[in-house]
Amino acid sequence: MQNAEKNAITDKDAADAALKAGLLTGLAAYVLWGAMPIYLKALNGVSALEILCHRIFWSVPFGALIVTTRRQWREVFAALRDKRVLWMLALSALAISLNWLIYVWAVVNERIIEASLGYYINPLMYVAAGVFILGERLRTAQIVAVCLAAAGVAVLTVGAGVFPIISLSLAVLFTAYGYIRKTTNVGAMPGLFIEVLLLSPMAFVYVLWLMQAGEAAFLNGAGAIDVLLVLAGPVTVVPLVMFALAARRLRLTTLGLLQYITPTLQLLLGVYFGETFTLYHAVCFGLIWSALAIYSGDAFRENRRKVSRSV
Repeated sequence: MQNAEKNAITDKDAADAALKAGLLTGLAAYVLWGAMPIYLKALNGVSALEILCHRIFWSVPFGALIVTTRRQWREVFAALRDKRVLWMLALSALAISLNWLIYVWAVVNERIIEASLGYYINPLMYVAAGVFILGERLRTAQIVAVCLAAAGVAVLTVGAGVFPIISLSLAVLFTAYGYIRKTTNVGAMPGLFIEVLLLSPMAFVYVLWLMQAGEAAFLNGAGAIDVLLVLAGPVTVVPLVMFALAARRLRLTTLGLLQYITPTLQLLLGVYFGETFTLYHAVCFGLIWSALAIYSGDAFRENRRKVSRSV
């Protein structure tokens, strides 16, 4: 009896430790993603496309190091031999590279607030994808959330007089990326490594062309810029590894709530960097936040119902 009690205590301690580790790594991942504008602003004068190419190129050696550390080369080689997986990763690479390019362009061109809106919309875009692609039926709360989000976008479009193309592009591309990766049988880190590996030849050729034309920021005399561009690899890979660790230890509902840290930090940084936040922005974000509150509450209740049924 005493041994059983000791084992139960040990299991509980292990579960608590795993939960704490998951929360810490999850928080770290979303905070790093949310602080990305600070890193990109430090690359003042470097074009969005050159930043993207360095982000891709330097992710290859750093990604290889992570794959080696986690002993995932077998999974990498298995994915490379599977034609379907390789084609799917080529599609996901295209989606995430366009997402990165638009996001970097938005930050460089002082559109951080609009970019943050895209990542607020993203969870609701998954709901739309479930309806139109997978034929899922929406619950009442989900319908209300989607309608509120649509109203928010409409208010910003009419009030500001500009359709939020950056926000919606980021949301659509990241939703497409998430859907492709969800339906592709490969782990997070091996999949990312193959994606940047597929993109790296084009990134290398473009940077080489910029250097030969004398238009590259890299190795052009500014040592600090060179270091920051090389760090684009760790800046890209480290948060994803932390997210992967958190995803194994936390419930999806917890991860779903944590993900709002990223766009919130981006929004605050946009305001800090002097971007205009109008009344129409306030109404739009208010509607989006209300939609997310309804969506998250509904997801939490649904998860609890599923757990109670399984007990």
